[in-house]
Amino acid sequence: MWSYDNDSIQDMPDDMLIELVMLYLDIDEINMLFNIFSYKKMKRAWIENVVAQGERYYNLNYFFAWYYFHAKRPRSYVKAMATRQLNKRLAA
Repeated sequence: MWSYDNDSIQDMPDDMLIELVMLYLDIDEINMLFNIFSYKKMKRAWIENVVAQGERYYNLNYFFAWYYFHAKRPRSYVKAMATRQLNKRLAA
C-alpha cells in the first residue's frame, strides 16, 4: 500500500506520477495505475517520459512494451519510440 503526505501529491501531474511508479515501484502498483488511468494515457506517459530516457531503462522498456502494451516486436518498438521522442525534442 502506498504511503504519502496528502499535500505532497496535490500538484503532481499525472504523467509524472505514472513515470515514477513505472520506474520505481513494482507490478502491483503499476497495475493499480491501469485501473486509475486510461490505457492511452498510460502509454503516452510511458513513451514521453520513460522511453524518452533512452538506453538507461532499455530492459524495463522492453518489458513494458511486451507485457503492458503488447508490441509485436518490443525491441524494435522501444527503439522506434525512443528515436521519435529524441527527434521531437530536437525539433522543439
